[in-house]
Amino acid sequence: MRQRFSLARLFATTSLVAAVAMGLGGCTAMSKLSDVTGSVGSRAEAPPTDPARAVDVYGERYRANPKDADAALAYGQALRANGQRAQAAAVLEQATIANPGNKALLAQYGRALADNGNFQQAFDVLSKAHSPDNPDWRLLSVQGTALDQMGRHEEARSYYASALKIAPGDPGVLSNLGLSYMLSKDLPKAEEALRQAYASPRASARVRQNLGLVVGLQGRFAEAETIVKADLPPDQAAANVAYLKEMLNRSSAPKRTPVASLSQPD
Repeated sequence: MRQRFSLARLFATTSLVAAVAMGLGGCTAMSKLSDVTGSVGSRAEAPPTDPARAVDVYGERYRANPKDADAALAYGQALRANGQRAQAAAVLEQATIANPGNKALLAQYGRALADNGNFQQAFDVLSKAHSPDNPDWRLLSVQGTALDQMGRHEEARSYYASALKIAPGDPGVLSNLGLSYMLSKDLPKAEEALRQAYASPRASARVRQNLGLVVGLQGRFAEAETIVKADLPPDQAAANVAYLKEMLNRSSAPKRTPVASLSQPD
């Protein structure tokens, strides 16, 4: 099968993206929302886990004091998790203006910009959220995905390599690396990186899907189908096979490209 590749938006957010979700091996915005909201407000209740409910709760606290960094951070993360990407970027942009130099806000603002496809701006903002002498491997990985989206694959891989020096074997970073190779049509290297990611006990379901996709793109559909449905309940296995077929059909259609997502670990 002759494959066609072009640089397209591969972010579905973090979900497939991932959750890929990153899936790819990273975390969604909601999964770690409680990490930054413990100090928001004086209530002792547990942070809401429902994205829509979280938007209501943290939105109320944010509107009570828009300059409060913690409130803005929690609200921005909740909006991202609820798919309200443009609003999240707007809230976080204003928060960074009100709190210049706040690295946590810059990090979330950069992720929100990437969600919206503003990859160069996302890369620039994320560069301010950490420094070469104190790098954050998660942000290095997100910067790599932004570079990949701009077609700068070799440069992106240098960021993944730096991230892996800090977090060896992280499945999310390895999965992003694999997708980077896929975008530049080096499918054997893509498969190698994704198999390393898949071998990790911390690998997400999206890593499995991306590995299956890369194997399928090499013409080994039966093997790809086995990968995406192995050891899963029948309904989930069927959903994964349907996803695989959809992505492979897209890859073989004229002027279309596989929509596999790069990861954005939170």
